[in-house]
Amino acid sequence: MAKKSKNSKGRTKTAQEMIAEKSFFNKGNTKSKLPPVKNIDHTSPKPKINKPEIKRKKKFPSIPKQKFHEKIKKEKPKKEKIEVKPEKVKEEIKIKETPKDSKEKKENTIPEVRFNDIARMPKKTLKNSKLIEKYKITIDNATSQVQIRKSALGTQYNLFIPEIDIATTALLNDLREELITATTISMKELTDPNAYKVIKKRFADDARRLLKEKLPRIAPNTENFLIGKLILDMVGLGNIEFLIGDPTLEEIVIVSSKEPIRVYSKKYGWLNTNIIIPKEEDIINYANIIARRVGRQINILNPLLDAHLITGDRVNAVLYPVNTKGNTITIRKFARDPFTIIDMITNKTCDFDMSALLWIAIEYEMNVLISGGTASGKTSFLNACLPFIPPNQRILSIEDTRELMLPEFLYWSPLVTRTPNPEGKGEVSMLHLLINSLRMRPDRIILGEMRKHEEAMVLFEAMHTGHSVYATVHADSATETISRLTNPPISVPHNLLRSVNLNVVMYRDRRKGIRKVLQLAEFEAEKDRAKSNIIYRWSPEEDRIVKHSESARFYEDLSRHTGMSNAEIKRNLDEKKKILQYLAKNHIRSIQDFGKVMNLYYKNRETLIKYINKNNKKAILA
Repeated sequence: MAKKSKNSKGRTKTAQEMIAEKSFFNKGNTKSKLPPVKNIDHTSPKPKINKPEIKRKKKFPSIPKQKFHEKIKKEKPKKEKIEVKPEKVKEEIKIKETPKDSKEKKENTIPEVRFNDIARMPKKTLKNSKLIEKYKITIDNATSQVQIRKSALGTQYNLFIPEIDIATTALLNDLREELITATTISMKELTDPNAYKVIKKRFADDARRLLKEKLPRIAPNTENFLIGKLILDMVGLGNIEFLIGDPTLEEIVIVSSKEPIRVYSKKYGWLNTNIIIPKEEDIINYANIIARRVGRQINILNPLLDAHLITGDRVNAVLYPVNTKGNTITIRKFARDPFTIIDMITNKTCDFDMSALLWIAIEYEMNVLISGGTASGKTSFLNACLPFIPPNQRILSIEDTRELMLPEFLYWSPLVTRTPNPEGKGEVSMLHLLINSLRMRPDRIILGEMRKHEEAMVLFEAMHTGHSVYATVHADSATETISRLTNPPISVPHNLLRSVNLNVVMYRDRRKGIRKVLQLAEFEAEKDRAKSNIIYRWSPEEDRIVKHSESARFYEDLSRHTGMSNAEIKRNLDEKKKILQYLAKNHIRSIQDFGKVMNLYYKNRETLIKYINKNNKKAILA
């Protein structure tokens, strides 16, 4: 395209003027062949240039411009307003759906659960870790998956739950508000363990009704999951309920909102999890929920809480700034299916001979003291021995938080201490319960833990007045047990220790995490001082219980209590050993099944022996 220039007046120069100007500057150049410039009249019209007509093939019929726009306007669809109705909403939970059958309708498909970890574990972490174990946990129809993974940084406990999208979360929030209005719960029901299941069922029924109104075509398993999620969040402790429901865990520790929750596994020991509580306020909220259910308060003025959950699990909470790192909650889980003496024998915690000796001691109302270090299994072993008590005797247990669980056939009244209210009133101490228990005509008294002089003196007084007593105390050996009892803060006189017939010492291997009965001993007097005589002990080299020495006074005390000779005592021990061997061989180990066997033994010993000789397991458990 030719460039256009302007003259001094601002008018655009024509092509002829530009040529003339060029010839002027080239004047005198003989080689120039440009023609002379003629005077041009600019007012005359420009000559028309006849361009050759180019014929093109018409591919489409031409449409006039006006008609073309009219045609598009007619064909353009009108915008329709879309109304989102609850009944048209599909299952909002983003769980992959897989039809049962290709011919089945889409609305009848059952979702396939896809697990998504709470903390969004990076792919790099998954890639650099090895899967050791995987299993599922179902709490109130809400299912989660646990993966134990090992990496260079150690072993980690990873919790995965089904993924919920934003729309479903909004739906659940609406349902929560409606459920609060629709379901009424009294404070008495919240603190009653027997009413807990009734409350959850009421919540589930109301949630199902509301969910059906909003999503009438929801898949059954999606419906169950959403209802379970609502129950966990509104009645329970949210995702922490999955940890509480894991039977492989013993301890759950929330350190602060800056650190992941730690758990103690029976198999792997202490593990970090992939769960982090997002805010300190959430931890305080959990502590308040626990406190309200036991009729207590926890706040800045009362920053300490020692309580238990409805399930029986022991809870301790410490708020900031007493704990400078943040708000802390420690949950020690209560065994849903506690260990029996058969479990202890199977795990090599004790053996048949020792168990038979403890059985005959408990049967004939002899006093047993169980000692050991922290988390050595004192309470678990005590609980395993208590089913040896005959069913026709009254049992009173006294604990700070209830941990014992006895078979149904026993006549048992569990008593629990109570801390004072914010005004300092209403306290019920262990000493108060001990003194009061002596007025309740008990045959057996069980003390959760002996700590103070006053409690110990009442307990030993009960031994001297003819009550059979069982208790635990912190000590690592039989000799140390004597030292612990005779020195502050317990300070029991040496001459009173002869009231204790047997002392079981528990031991926890800190490297392997295993628990054993380290010693079975008795106390005897020597120059007005008590000393220990070890009857059985654990041999680390052989990893079994071995006999260390003969009893100095146990058989004498037993003979005085029962009138049996040593030969009769030996026959009785052999019979008990035979029964325990049969139960271990046939895997009769649950607390209720073991209780049935003990009940049959005390009611009709000959019948039980006959069933064992005939190997009639069905009749034994009938």
